Amino acid sequence: FQRMKATLLLLFVALVTIKVIKIKPSQSGSDCTDWRYGNCVASNGDCGAGFREGICNQQTKKMKCKVPCNWKKDFGADCKYRFESWGDCDPDAGIQTRSGTLKKALYNAKCQQTISVNKPCAGKTKTNKGKKKKGNGQ
Repeated sequence: FQRMKATLLLLFVALVTIKVIKIKPSQSGSDCTDWRYGNCVASNGDCGAGFREGICNQQTKKMKCKVPCNWKKDFGADCKYRFESWGDCDPDAGIQTRSGTLKKALYNAKCQQTISVNKPCAGKTKTNKGKKKKGNGQ
């Protein structure tokens, strides 16, 4: 009979613990539906793991996020664009350009509708000028 009492007591404690966990408030602490998020800010340097802050009414919360290290700082990681193909190389400037139109703004980010990005022109291919072919001495 003692064993049965101990088992029932253990079962009761487990059920109470589960019930407490279920009624625990959500991580945001409220049912607020109009959260506004800031940009993701890297914890160290310009890129990598970091945090973004969310605000709703008078509540704030921090969320983990990641700033890609190859991302353009000009328009941020929260603005997603659909880009055209790279244009021809401008030999005077040594750059190629392409433009993009806004596809999606994450976390209510303020994004430009269209953007233009540049990159250096592709390097010239190496040639074999100046190298002599080996022959049979003739």
